[in-house]
Amino acid sequence: MIVGVPKEVKVHEYRVAVVPAGVEQLRRAGHTVLVQTTAGVGSGIPDEDYRALGADIVDTADEVWAKADLICKVKEPLAEEIPHIRENQVVFTYFHFAASRDLTVGVQQSGGVAIAYETIEDRQGRLPLLAPMSEVAGKMSIQEGAKYLEKPMEGRGILLGGIPGVEPANVLIIGGGIVGTAAASVAAGLGANVLIMDIDLYRLRYLDEIMPANVHTVYSTPEAIRRHLSEADLVIGAVLIPGARCPTLIPRSYLSLMKHGSVIVDVGVDQGGCCETIRPTTHDDPTYVIDDVVHYGVANMPGAVGRTSTFGLTNATIPYLIKLASMGFKDACAADAGLAMGVNVANGRITNQPVADTFDLKFEAWKP
Repeated sequence: MIVGVPKEVKVHEYRVAVVPAGVEQLRRAGHTVLVQTTAGVGSGIPDEDYRALGADIVDTADEVWAKADLICKVKEPLAEEIPHIRENQVVFTYFHFAASRDLTVGVQQSGGVAIAYETIEDRQGRLPLLAPMSEVAGKMSIQEGAKYLEKPMEGRGILLGGIPGVEPANVLIIGGGIVGTAAASVAAGLGANVLIMDIDLYRLRYLDEIMPANVHTVYSTPEAIRRHLSEADLVIGAVLIPGARCPTLIPRSYLSLMKHGSVIVDVGVDQGGCCETIRPTTHDDPTYVIDDVVHYGVANMPGAVGRTSTFGLTNATIPYLIKLASMGFKDACAADAGLAMGVNVANGRITNQPVADTFDLKFEAWKP
């Protein structure tokens, strides 16, 4: 099979979908790998490293899309990329369809097959291809939130961990999954007062056991969110429903409860976000202010630390990529029910129920 790796075109996206070690593994399995020139530069990987392990370097994305049977990417196809998708071509990447009707309908009309990293499950029901980027995003959310609490960034002028004699910041994390756990670990390590909210009592018990003394847990209800928003300096939105749009847990009316200059970092913005007033932003222009609250909505946070993110992501994706290339997507998904859950769109059909429900489109279960 011909596997294609185009250069990412999203603004300030420095990741690449396959590293040279992955090329070597694919070549050993008998596949051809086309890599667009400079695709790996943002992650510190020159073309020469790909060539040395068997990749064919091509000049344009058009050539990659035209020749490859299986396209491997990092971010969802943008408007200029969707027309490249052809019938029966498999695209393996983060899609986050529930955040965009245009993307969903565009891929549906292409007749291609969209296998989304974010809905693939392992045998334990975990999301193995979402986990590494969730860890990066969770850690970065505190790093970025701390920066935007600074007064020149329109924040409250608070040092996250405080100093002796001056209290630290209060950090509210809504969602106790991988993002929330990673965020809590970093915030706690910096000395902040941290509160994690979730609706899973078993998860809250687990977090109580493993977290340091400056991290506390609270069961999430609208009343509890309102109460703790009024105390928070930094709020992290860490909510995820696989394949579906995030529920709105912070409506605009709640912003009036918050301190002037407090900061919201909504990591789930690429799934719509849990804050009503969040919208996607870029690393060039990451924040805006509504009702005196700073909003950070960068939709590809891990892209800023391309090298770390690329190697973390490809460690997880390469076994699935090799399986798809070697068996074909139908046989690979027939053999692996968790991989089959990644099939969100196939040959004109919406095969993921939450995506179909989000846009009131017809759902058709995918069967190998």
